[in-house]
Amino acid sequence: MEKSIQKKLKSLVFSFVSKELVVQFKLSVKRSEVPQVKKFNPNKNIIIMLLLVIIAVTTLSVTVARRAVSDKPIFPQAVMNDTISFIDRTLSAPIRWVEKGASAVENLFVTYEENEKLKLKLDTYDEMVQENKNKTREIATLKDELELQSTLTNFDKITSNVITRSPDTWQEIIVVDRGSQDGVEENMAVLANHGLIGRVIEVNNFSSKVELLTSSNQNSNQFPVRISGTKGETFGILKGYDQEKNVLIVEQLTGEAMIEEGSVVQTSGLGGSSPADLPIGVALKESKDRFGLTRQIYVKPYAQMTDLSVVTIIKRGVGDE
Repeated sequence: MEKSIQKKLKSLVFSFVSKELVVQFKLSVKRSEVPQVKKFNPNKNIIIMLLLVIIAVTTLSVTVARRAVSDKPIFPQAVMNDTISFIDRTLSAPIRWVEKGASAVENLFVTYEENEKLKLKLDTYDEMVQENKNKTREIATLKDELELQSTLTNFDKITSNVITRSPDTWQEIIVVDRGSQDGVEENMAVLANHGLIGRVIEVNNFSSKVELLTSSNQNSNQFPVRISGTKGETFGILKGYDQEKNVLIVEQLTGEAMIEEGSVVQTSGLGGSSPADLPIGVALKESKDRFGLTRQIYVKPYAQMTDLSVVTIIKRGVGDE
């Protein structure tokens, strides 16, 4: 490639020089015909022109040779490239800074909007989770109530919802949404969660107040009970509740037979204050009262009275007047 360029340059130079010699020769002939005051030496101009052409060809050949040997630009071109690059960076730097700032602000707004959407989705998700938990608990409560009612086929029943439970009397009183208009009467037994929880102590037209077995009022909330085990039956009175141990207390036990743990405790129906055979719980262990004089038995209740939403009020046994 380099040799072909040099050949073309030499041919161009030779052609140019030849034409120039012819022109100079013709001029010298014409001038010789015309008398002149001062002689002109054409050979001098030819020599200067030849020298300039030779210098140009040599410079061009050297430049091409250097470019062919090395990929790096020559010094003048390198200076020019650096200058242009510096000017471009200087002029475009503010524009790039503004573009980056605008892009950052836009990204910030997009991120904020996405975060708000995520927060909304999380809030919705939490609400759905809580709602599902409530539904699951409600379904479990209704299932337990259905199972309880299936065991109470010998009784007339009234299903009721708990509408009020004060924190001050959480272990004492609940209010339900059934009253005298629904056939509710005082002293009726109330069950929930597989077992006895208390009795009705106040009746209004459309609501009733129920005193729980966990109440501290031992005088009014008493049930005659029967304890059935492999060694026979023992009778007693359900008279109290131990909050620390979360157990019911049965006193005034009859007979001398030892009561076995796991024995079933039910209402006895004696005295006529409540129907017989209502489930209460299971016997845990026998002990002495606080004075060490009489026997008493701890009973683990079937019903969990800390979480009540639906209850069953027992009207009377089927066939009873």
